[in-house]
Amino acid sequence: MGGKLATPAGLLENGWLAISGELIENVGTGSPPPGKQVDVQGALVVPGFVDTHCHGGGGGSFSSGEEKELTSAIAAHRRHGTTTLLASLVSDPIGELAGQMAVLNELVADGELAGIHLEGPFISQARCGAHDPDALREPDAATVDRLLAAGKGSVRMVTLAPELHGGVRAVRQLAESGVIAAIGHTDGVEEQIRPAIDAGATVATHLFNGMRPLHHREPGPIGALLDDERVTVELICDLVHMHPTVVRLAATHAGKGRTVLITDAMSATDAADGSYRLGRLEVDVRDGVATLADNGSLAGSTLTMDNAFRNLVHSARLDVMDAVHATSAKPAALLGLTGKTGALRAGLAADLVVLDADLCPSKVLRRGEWVAGVGAGQTS
Repeated sequence: MGGKLATPAGLLENGWLAISGELIENVGTGSPPPGKQVDVQGALVVPGFVDTHCHGGGGGSFSSGEEKELTSAIAAHRRHGTTTLLASLVSDPIGELAGQMAVLNELVADGELAGIHLEGPFISQARCGAHDPDALREPDAATVDRLLAAGKGSVRMVTLAPELHGGVRAVRQLAESGVIAAIGHTDGVEEQIRPAIDAGATVATHLFNGMRPLHHREPGPIGALLDDERVTVELICDLVHMHPTVVRLAATHAGKGRTVLITDAMSATDAADGSYRLGRLEVDVRDGVATLADNGSLAGSTLTMDNAFRNLVHSARLDVMDAVHATSAKPAALLGLTGKTGALRAGLAADLVVLDADLCPSKVLRRGEWVAGVGAGQTS
């Protein structure tokens, strides 16, 4: 009670939420209904964040297959307001990816994760970024089927480079299987990207990063993906991967209906600087910036969704409701979860973040339970 609620209808002053078990029972303004109350004293209350692209955090990697690392990563992001999370895996040999998914499948079944995102191995050698070049391969139908079978229904998104032999066919195969086909880590020209969109690709994996750059005489993947109304664009709003002006230009052009903020976070997120691994590659983290030890290329981020939210508002100068759409409503819709989470609305999961005047989380509620270790004065 007593907060400014970011609802689908807009900001409600002096609003309240009635929660029953894991669900929001009602939303209103003025005097709340009787019952146990938590006064947030005018703070901004937003829906829990939904991160569709995250490799780890809290010292843990989703590629590790180690239960302790997986739970540490989930907990780290939950403390920063992410109540719905996809586990992203970097390129590895097919057998190793299948083994990693076997462990993650259990967390999906338990509701701790919303699914798995395979970022590779069907990506471009020329734009592989922080992926092991030796693990990359072309997307033949049998291998795609093998990975989807190993996921047992948990694979929600696969990133690939459509210019590879079989790339467009793989996009169609994924789309027909009910899996989001995302275009990323691609060196393709526009003429190679457009057929993939027509075949069913609907997401641009971290637009601008890991792809042929935009040129005024050859728009490449950035131009094709940003220009097409069928494509949702991921943006890493850490102000390292993208300048705030570029974030603003992309988000403004794509609009609320097509913009999703992601973290692309790796294991060093919410952890100390030092030496880490991303898949098979060594990563150095200095001042929160993760780079490959051998060549200095960016290797994911140490971003959390609350920080992405703040950066979009404070640095890219978009408004709070734009940030709510990009961190909650749109990614939930992308995953087909609009009827379950992503908004402060009756009947949806009681997932919310209480933000202070600096847009930092002071409380996080997930499925009707307060998350421990958030801000000062957190209640249990």
